[in-house]
Amino acid sequence: MKCDKQYLRLYAVTDRTWTEKQTLFQQVEAAVKGGATCVQLREKELDEAAFLQEAKEICALCRRYNVPFIVNDNVDIALACGADGVHVGQEDMAAGDVRCRAGKDIILGVTVHTVEEARQAVLNGADYLGLGAVFPTGTKTDAEQMPGDMLRAICDSVELPIVAIGGINRDNLFKLSGSGVDGVALVSAIFSAEDIEETCRELRALSEKMVNP
Repeated sequence: MKCDKQYLRLYAVTDRTWTEKQTLFQQVEAAVKGGATCVQLREKELDEAAFLQEAKEICALCRRYNVPFIVNDNVDIALACGADGVHVGQEDMAAGDVRCRAGKDIILGVTVHTVEEARQAVLNGADYLGLGAVFPTGTKTDAEQMPGDMLRAICDSVELPIVAIGGINRDNLFKLSGSGVDGVALVSAIFSAEDIEETCRELRALSEKMVNP
């Protein structure tokens, strides 16, 4: 499986902050039922054994719904659970090393912030790029906001599918129209919602209109 632009339309990035009423598994299932086109499992606190077990369960769930499953940062977990892909940032394992270790068939996503980083990611074998933070965000407090002209410059500089991330919600999503991105990656806008399935249904429609006005 490689990365079709359609996979990035509504890219759900997990955060267990909002799991009081539902398990993360239940939240992810609601998201894909509502139209999430990709799921990234992001875990910073779980030990390796718990992370792997969770990854296997959510990977199987995504398979049932025919939605690509991506693991954030951890190549070993991605390979062990049979994930469709792995996503790394600039501070994580180098993208070229990930590609060598994971092989040619796994989807490789790379977060970039500049045209130079984007071009390097292409050379290192990336299949898609994540750009952000495009708006102020409380999910990742160390993320600097990317100027709009930089966002467009990166989109113009490479031919890979591109997903925007960072502070995106239903109120500001359309500000990305014309930027060149192929979809949006959302954390709190999805997983903090009272009705995740219905919220994803609305966000998916908005994203499709943003990409194809």
